[in-house]
Amino acid sequence: MGVRVHQARAANHALAQLIEAAGMSHHALARRVNDLAEQSGLVLSYTHTSVANWVRRGMIPRQPTPAFIAQALAEGLGRPVAPAEVGMPEIRTSPDQLGLDFPRDTSEAVRTATRFWSTVHRRTFITGAFAVSAYNTPVTRWLAVPADPQAAHTGTRRVGRQDLEGLWAASAEAQRWDSKYGGGTRKASRVAGFLRDQAIPLLHGHYTDAVGKELFAGTAELARVAGWSALDMGHHALAQRHFIQALRMAKAGRSLETGCHVLTNMSLQASLRGYPSEAVDMAQGAYDRARHQAAPRVLAFAKLAESRAHARLGDARSAAAALATSEQLLERADTDPGDEPAWISYYTPARMAADAVEIHRDLGLPAAALRWNRRATPMSTSDFTRSVGLRMTVLATTHLNNRDLDQALAHGQRAVTILSHVRSARATDYLTDVVRAMAPWQRDHRVAELTRLAHQAITLSRTAAS
Repeated sequence: MGVRVHQARAANHALAQLIEAAGMSHHALARRVNDLAEQSGLVLSYTHTSVANWVRRGMIPRQPTPAFIAQALAEGLGRPVAPAEVGMPEIRTSPDQLGLDFPRDTSEAVRTATRFWSTVHRRTFITGAFAVSAYNTPVTRWLAVPADPQAAHTGTRRVGRQDLEGLWAASAEAQRWDSKYGGGTRKASRVAGFLRDQAIPLLHGHYTDAVGKELFAGTAELARVAGWSALDMGHHALAQRHFIQALRMAKAGRSLETGCHVLTNMSLQASLRGYPSEAVDMAQGAYDRARHQAAPRVLAFAKLAESRAHARLGDARSAAAALATSEQLLERADTDPGDEPAWISYYTPARMAADAVEIHRDLGLPAAALRWNRRATPMSTSDFTRSVGLRMTVLATTHLNNRDLDQALAHGQRAVTILSHVRSARATDYLTDVVRAMAPWQRDHRVAELTRLAHQAITLSRTAAS
């Protein structure tokens, strides 16, 4: 690939200032740009003279060199730098496509994620449509293509243990707040800013293969939490992009365990959006790809997602088989947990039983659903506020299926009380399901009162989230 340039412009003062701020010589910048190009499979031969032409004569090298220049400067500055900031045009990615790419090359994958996380707060696709077909290439490449060969990277800032611990701590805190009060809480939604301000500079830093593997895995988990928080708020197009980038980071880190977890989340999203058949494929793929390496609890969660998808398809036999496998894996995990990741600790027998209630409700088997509910131990509302509230809505609709209005009202009222403190579009959807299911009893004054309270809770949640 040549190094021809577009027509010269005036001197590029922005580039000159960034080079000075980064403490780089023209020779060092040229060398680093060539190195980054080589990592992407390109052969470039820029020199200090090339850099001088960019600065003094305003020459602009051909794409994708501006992205390499921005990345090299980002490493020196320790913060994200966009090509536009160095006075050069950015590769224009359609807003509809931003964050949906799943590049084969590691360096390009980092650049893709960087572009997405650097500009996500300025984009309008937060209200865009979810497209299950956008998962085709990411899932295919995750399942069929070998993991990236090398996670090491040469940069200015050295990435160490403290940096990695900060990533894991940020994702754990965001997950806790999401579980308590929903994805709309300030602390849960802050994770996207952490990806932009903290994770991106680390990805551009200097690290060994061992550190790089954990860095990519930690970034993947952080992006997964960002995706789930967005999903919880009903921003499914945004969540989809976070999940795709999370899966790509897991591949870069050669972490089948993390990738299995991300793909399971993608399966759950597909189920929620009305694509249970695709959700089955993703959950089965997550399990099969990682079954010989992932911890039992991680695999158990994949089987739970598969069971939920089968239930939405009305396939009782397949749902029961997947749920039984999930239960067996959970028993193994509780007996001999081994070296399982902390981020999967939320999947417990109580969580499985609570989901089993919903699975059997979806299958139209209220008696079986209530038997599972008796097996589910109480969950703390202080730790799992949203989960407990959702569970109450499921129980309410289950009792309605069983023609037991009194029990449905009791659980529905508790759901309204709990979910009034949660900022979650998913919670409002579940409350709406309760109101709809009570329509045959709408003349009952107790139903009218619960409907009124539920609408108040839904309005409060939507107003707080807007």
